[in-house]
Amino acid sequence: MKHSFKNLSYPELKAKRDELKKKYMEFRFKIVIGHVDNPLQKRTLRRQIARLNTLIHAHEIAETKAAGVK
Repeated sequence: MKHSFKNLSYPELKAKRDELKKKYMEFRFKIVIGHVDNPLQKRTLRRQIARLNTLIHAHEIAETKAAGVK
């Protein structure tokens, strides 16, 4: 299940990251309780959050450079 986040805008990236973080926390809770069908989904969620963080950081750097040029 490959997700492409590159075509999302900055606010959409932040919203998606918040959504995945919430989903990740809920998943961690389910792991503790023991009601998880696919434990590898935790890794997938964590990596998706990391990808989003990378893209958000790239947007922030681009905005800083654009502001510095003006």
